Amino acid sequence: MDDETRWLDDEERQAWLGTLAMLMRLLPALDAQLQRDSGLGNFEYQVLAGLSESPGRMMRISELAKLSEGSLARVSQVLSRLERRGWIDRTPDPEDGRYTLAILTDRGFETVVAAAPGHVEAVRRYVIDPLTRAQLKQLATISSRVLHAIDPDSDWLARP
Repeated sequence: MDDETRWLDDEERQAWLGTLAMLMRLLPALDAQLQRDSGLGNFEYQVLAGLSESPGRMMRISELAKLSEGSLARVSQVLSRLERRGWIDRTPDPEDGRYTLAILTDRGFETVVAAAPGHVEAVRRYVIDPLTRAQLKQLATISSRVLHAIDPDSDWLARP
């Protein structure tokens, strides 16, 4: 064993295992709610929601990949499914033809608007309501610090 390894003490281990368990269970719980109530996966919902909140309900696919924390390939696959459902259109970016825009259709907007209340209620039930306002502020600070440790150049807080 490496004597240089900074092993976790009991308090650190408890914090880490609790965080890991929360992450492992939270996304599947949110995904299950969206699937049950709207027929959407969590990632599909995030893509639709990102488009719904962007100016003109459109965004470059590369920017959508950053916003949704997905690879360009994954976002493209999801957009293909959403396009077959009539929820998005794709078109070359008129400002720079090297890019493609994803555009949320009216049907896609109706879909995300219908899915949003159930999703927000699940987020409230699992994350917001169990915490006090002070704990929510701590959670935001903790999340920001962990994300910054992973990617110091990330601008996730500046996202819409």
